[in-house]
Amino acid sequence: MTPTSLTVQIAGHALVLSSLRASFDPALRCLFVADAHFGKDAVFRARGIPVPIGSTADNLLRLDILIAEFEPAILVFLGDLLHARESHAPETLDALHAWRARHARLRVVLVEGNHDRHAGALPGTLNVEYVREPWIVGPWALCHEPQRVDGAYALAGHVHPVYRITTRTDSVRVPCFRFGKECGVLPAFGSFTGGAREEGRAAAERVFLVVQERVIEVGGASG
Repeated sequence: MTPTSLTVQIAGHALVLSSLRASFDPALRCLFVADAHFGKDAVFRARGIPVPIGSTADNLLRLDILIAEFEPAILVFLGDLLHARESHAPETLDALHAWRARHARLRVVLVEGNHDRHAGALPGTLNVEYVREPWIVGPWALCHEPQRVDGAYALAGHVHPVYRITTRTDSVRVPCFRFGKECGVLPAFGSFTGGAREEGRAAAERVFLVVQERVIEVGGASG
């Protein structure tokens, strides 16, 4: 896994977009991750759907790579860290505890999302701070659901944005970052998540695709 990143200017501030589907503010040393949905595979299995084990391990590996690359002071989950109550399965929580032990000094904050409310609180031993949206950090209003926030630029998740690339004979949907005038939406971080929004680029919106471990702006240069 050899991720790449692209530094862009959003609302006058530098933001690094990683091909691992996360973003980083180098001035604040904040790493932003949306919609990890840890334990989603355990939820499916608990409900009788035989899906493979491994999405939690993949998500945590990518977090390890991001932390090693950017050395953040704060990791902020923009909602939906867990998927549902069954995400509290021992294999999921054991993996999260082992990951947290590797990064014990890192401040971890969760902007509570709709799935987090349904899943229930994380064990206190994971040392994750809960905050409500919008949580203001520097120029950013950190949210789960996309919204307008006076005096700040909103960064959110929730909608799992994707973009459809088409040719004469085929098409593919790829994760993307979308930045409008007042709000930006990160792609879902979780490896076992689908995509929802896939329409083309709106007026004045910048869209960055995650394709083959690269970040590429629609209509712009590759990263």
